[in-house]
Amino acid sequence: MMYFGDHMSGWAWVLMGFGSVLVWAALIFGIVMLVRYWRGGSPFAAGGRAGAEEVLAQRFARGEIDEAEYRQRLAVLANRTQSPSRF
Repeated sequence: MMYFGDHMSGWAWVLMGFGSVLVWAALIFGIVMLVRYWRGGSPFAAGGRAGAEEVLAQRFARGEIDEAEYRQRLAVLANRTQSPSRF
């Protein structure tokens, strides 16, 4: 390996560039996770069945749907998760 006095070698430049990319990626990832957290909910939430039931419960609590419609839609969600997909 060649050294040029007080200058860095080629590998030092490669490692420094790779480290810089890692630092920027970690910083951007952290900012995205903080924004998701501040908006509410878990930053890693995937949604799914629990999310649909939660939205339905919120609509019922706000009075957008009545009890009969709430129970009907809740039953549809429960049946959808039990039956296998056709596709």
